[in-house]
Amino acid sequence: MDLADRPLAPSPYELLPPVPSFTVTSDDLVDGDRLAQEHVNSGGNLSPQLSWSGFPPETRSFAVTCFDPDAPTGAGFWHWFVINVGADVTSIARGELPEGARCARNDFGNDRYDGAAPPEGDRDHRYIFAVHALDTDDTGVPAGASPNYASFAQVGHTIARATITGTWSQ
Repeated sequence: MDLADRPLAPSPYELLPPVPSFTVTSDDLVDGDRLAQEHVNSGGNLSPQLSWSGFPPETRSFAVTCFDPDAPTGAGFWHWFVINVGADVTSIARGELPEGARCARNDFGNDRYDGAAPPEGDRDHRYIFAVHALDTDDTGVPAGASPNYASFAQVGHTIARATITGTWSQ
């Protein structure tokens, strides 16, 4: 089977109730461009720097995620799910987490960022980095939670979202 013959998956955020948007930028990636080797699993495996602004004033916390909708799983692939990011935080440095933040498990089974790792020979995959503005400072996500559980717990608390997308293929 040729993996490239499958249909293009939608962004998962197109399938959720609409929320207002705000701005996310990065010193490390340009929306729609190829990721640098340092953000790839076989490279430096470092999360990119992200900054955001223009979120609603009632924001109580943020979640920051990286999702690959193009993984040949039928359900995409979570590379990163940061929770408990304080409402006063407006950026994350490359390869770091803000004080007090923690990660839910990703689909590699790790509680950290794991970079792009599409199957060799597959088409370009999209890595959607999203910052979710939440109306609560505690979504109740327990340590060791799966990314799907964490997503389910925070989606009802999302009051705005910003995304920036990088691509990668081998």
